[in-house]
Amino acid sequence: MPAAAPGSYAALLPADATTPALVVDGAVVRRNIAQMARYAAQHGLALRPHTKTHKSRLIARLQLEAGAVGLTVAKAGEAAVMQEVCGDVMMAYPAVDAPRCRQLAQLARTGTIRVVVDSAAAITALAEAAVAAGSTLGVLIEIDVGMGRTGVATADEALALAQLAARTPGVRLDGLLCYPGQVWAPAAAQDAPLAAVSARLDATLARWRAHGLEAAIVAGGSTPTARQSHLLRACTEIHPGTYVFNDLNTARGGYCALDDCAARFVCTVVSDAVPGQVIIDAGSKTLTSDLCPPARDSGHGHVVEYPDAKIARLSEEHGQVDVTRCARPPRIGERVTVIPNHICPCVNLHDSFWWLEPGAAPRREPVDARGRIS
Repeated sequence: MPAAAPGSYAALLPADATTPALVVDGAVVRRNIAQMARYAAQHGLALRPHTKTHKSRLIARLQLEAGAVGLTVAKAGEAAVMQEVCGDVMMAYPAVDAPRCRQLAQLARTGTIRVVVDSAAAITALAEAAVAAGSTLGVLIEIDVGMGRTGVATADEALALAQLAARTPGVRLDGLLCYPGQVWAPAAAQDAPLAAVSARLDATLARWRAHGLEAAIVAGGSTPTARQSHLLRACTEIHPGTYVFNDLNTARGGYCALDDCAARFVCTVVSDAVPGQVIIDAGSKTLTSDLCPPARDSGHGHVVEYPDAKIARLSEEHGQVDVTRCARPPRIGERVTVIPNHICPCVNLHDSFWWLEPGAAPRREPVDARGRIS
């Protein structure tokens, strides 16, 4: 291994620290936060970052200090954690079950809670919980713009839900949301797909206005599309998440450089018994099994010190690394740095991470919302 491989975190981890270890470069995090904040300010967009990526109150505070208007979460448990640092939280996930709705309604007694919905059942369930709690929940109607996951299919369906929310005690119609997560084209080639998304939003809002309804918030933006969100004419705020750390998906998609990947895993080589292969102590319980959409045959992460290596297979605890193309394979006991394909689920697998600051010793920080999946 080179004495100082660019981007290697292996030598920065304390010698007695166990691996696999999630290591986060604070300077890169702040740079990523500042860049997205500048983009949003330049285009008059509010920024409400999605905390499902980092699940950390420390990092949420940095985003708020840089100008974020609030936070986005995936689940009610995350909302409870993030409400401790922010009084304006949006859950971009439908809540229909009574326990989740009750928790959100209780949180709304002490702060602003908004929930994204795509059904009458969700609106009714949220309203009943809010009335019982003596609170009000804001709702945003989600319209599908091509992802095919959640969101109503037509402007008329979105209108019907907006009308229901507007007349139902306990909820407040706050706006319209879309998630263009299907757009993985290079940034320079996103004009056409985002024009189609913009047209869908415009048509939906026109239907609302024709019936006397307005959307105070029109939200959208994934990390791959975030810096083209100004192409969505009606968009007022964006909710990117991955940008704060970045990962191999965003790097190989051309949305950032490898140097912008702030979160990496330091792993130990534990076996070289099979010719042409080494085993690292990071399997699917560390790196997840997610492939890289922009490069699906690239394996399960990038080994910084050995860029010609390929993490070919994962089992629960083993990462099988093909080193046949390496001039010299790593040795047993050697520590290496891995940039994962998809950082968001990786973070949720760890209780803590090592936080790096220039000139300071690494320190442990908790993944505050780790395991909050309900």
